[in-house]
Amino acid sequence: MTSVAENTKDKGQEDPIQCIFFSEFHPIVGPMITCQVPDNFISKDIFDTVSVYIIPKAKLQRSTITVTLKDYKILGFPVKIDNKKYARNAFYFNLCFVCEAKARTVHYEPVVKKMSDFLMALEVENCFLSASEDKTRLAEMLQQVMQDLNLHKMCTLTDIKDVKHNILIEGTMTSHLKVIKLAPEPKPVLDHQVPIFLEGREVFQMDQWDLTTQQVLPYIDGFNHVARIAAEADVENNLVKNCVQNLIYYGVVTLIPIFQYSNVYAATSKLKELTENTKLQERCIAYASKFPRQPAYLRDIFRMYASMTHGNSMRDLCQRLNPQNLRINERRLVQFGLIEGLIRRYPIYLPGSPYNEEIKNNPVYKYFTGTYSLDEICCSTGQSAAQIEDIVERDPNVVMLWK
Repeated sequence: MTSVAENTKDKGQEDPIQCIFFSEFHPIVGPMITCQVPDNFISKDIFDTVSVYIIPKAKLQRSTITVTLKDYKILGFPVKIDNKKYARNAFYFNLCFVCEAKARTVHYEPVVKKMSDFLMALEVENCFLSASEDKTRLAEMLQQVMQDLNLHKMCTLTDIKDVKHNILIEGTMTSHLKVIKLAPEPKPVLDHQVPIFLEGREVFQMDQWDLTTQQVLPYIDGFNHVARIAAEADVENNLVKNCVQNLIYYGVVTLIPIFQYSNVYAATSKLKELTENTKLQERCIAYASKFPRQPAYLRDIFRMYASMTHGNSMRDLCQRLNPQNLRINERRLVQFGLIEGLIRRYPIYLPGSPYNEEIKNNPVYKYFTGTYSLDEICCSTGQSAAQIEDIVERDPNVVMLWK
């Protein structure tokens, strides 16, 4: 994507479309607006200052271009149709959406592209754009598109003329325009967090992602934390964080805590759904069973979840209930519970202790401030939870806080 101003990083409001205009390259006059709704929304003076981006050089053709001015943000997708019947052997045009300068417009990008392709097809079929200087029909189309997208977030362009019923017509083609609802911006991803697929890995095609993401995906297994993924995939840490954040945005993965047998989990009020929702039951059994051909019993799964309470570590729970004998994979049981919100984990925080010589010689103590979780400390220092717990056990000035 080519962008003349920040677009995808813009965190402004998702305001409605204020104007749609159609611009083309006149062989004598040059770039000009030949149709816009509302009329004269974008003045000639404003257009002249950005026309070089609206009708750009060949390298930027068929690229999403966003121009941010003081009061407006203009989003377009310039198109060039090569044919000897046109003056200068080509027809250049650009359909542009105009929003407020601080508006977020990334969700309109696929709509602008799709409508531009529709107009290009109409032009190739019957010279809809270039045959006449009368742009009344085009103006009706732009007016209806702006109205429908602002009110309903969708519009249909078809081959039956019926503007009163939200149907726009030209030629013998149909195109459906829809504004995709934007997900909230994901929170920054941290080194100690564990990405996990919300659906099976097999449903995602590797070639639909960028090369860095393709390199990272094989190491996402629901157990590797971000720092470990970066090391094993041999990808710079911040790049992995950006990849994971992008996957979260598109609903491909979510984040869960690192699994350790010293972790303490607690059932949430949502666990009740497991007794009522048969589809949830089926998914839980399929996910948490150790042997797919010999699935675990729901009663045993529910018993394990219900036994997760403050003071009982996962190690204690496994020793008491022996999930292996119950045909339960306890690691995947925990994963499913966290993903579905059936359980939550108690993070451990370590408050500071008085300064002494041991603190000076052991850098791990700088994390004992009460603001770092055990996962963060392990990930930052490279020490295991057992090693950290051993330090805490030997130092009476350090205690664990369970939250």
